[in-house]
Amino acid sequence: MFEKVSTPRLTGAKSCGNQYEAFARRYLESAGLFFVAANVACRTGEIDLIMRDQQTWVFVEVRYRRTARFGGAAESVTRQKQQRLLSAASFWLAGRHASFDTSSCRFDVFAITGSQIEWLRDAFNAE
Repeated sequence: MFEKVSTPRLTGAKSCGNQYEAFARRYLESAGLFFVAANVACRTGEIDLIMRDQQTWVFVEVRYRRTARFGGAAESVTRQKQQRLLSAASFWLAGRHASFDTSSCRFDVFAITGSQIEWLRDAFNAE
């Protein structure tokens, strides 16, 4: 569950976020997931990564915290953020004539705190 790796050192929030999302994408691809899309924005929110794990759509929230001083990266995914992700995923699926009822979906959190990686598969769900 936890893994220590060398992570990018960057400045600037947008640049930093993009680099960690790219890092997460490569990590997930190396674990066998197939990349579909990144930074998918709609009126209800943004999805950092959309991946496929065989027949399952995987919606990934990528979080980074330099330290765990004020809580780790995984803890920063609040219930409100989860609701925005669920809404954005529902909107994205509807654009493909699908829904949570007709598609296999899961919501993962890819959290990086310092050099520690935590991939939380099925971190929360649509129910």
